[in-house]
Amino acid sequence: MAESRARLDQPRVERRGVRLRVDPEAFGQWTEKFARFLGTGRYLVIQTAIIVIWVVGNAIPGIPHPDQYPFLFLTLALSLQASYAAPLILLAQNRQDDRDRVSLDEDRNRAAQTKADTEYLARELAALRIAVGEVATRDYLRGELDKLREDLNTKPRKQKANRAQPEPITGP
Repeated sequence: MAESRARLDQPRVERRGVRLRVDPEAFGQWTEKFARFLGTGRYLVIQTAIIVIWVVGNAIPGIPHPDQYPFLFLTLALSLQASYAAPLILLAQNRQDDRDRVSLDEDRNRAAQTKADTEYLARELAALRIAVGEVATRDYLRGELDKLREDLNTKPRKQKANRAQPEPITGP
């Protein structure tokens, strides 16, 4: 009966016996350094110099050749170098992809939080605008007072009775 596993990249049972224990983080850092070195001009110059010396050493007649069969050992060495360089470079790229994924998740979370904050502030600003729209502003009050002043100046005032003048008598 097959036992179901939560993850396919993990073994079902712990293997017994002699195991090589490698710190994945330290090995990953080393592969990144190696991949960076393979991408430098220094590496290209060193590799080119070695290949040129090898080719010249095997092409000049009369001197002992380091490779008994012309360029067979050089081809083997370059194939071996490529067979190890490619997986190490891929491992370094995978580590970079993991870092990029974490960074992208953090950016998404930050963008979502910023969007939520912006929407909250927009709602608050709209509420303030509505509240301010219902409040009498200084300019509104000045305008109303000016209208009242104009109304008071244009309407005739009732004259108060002057005590020095006698009131007219009106009778039957």
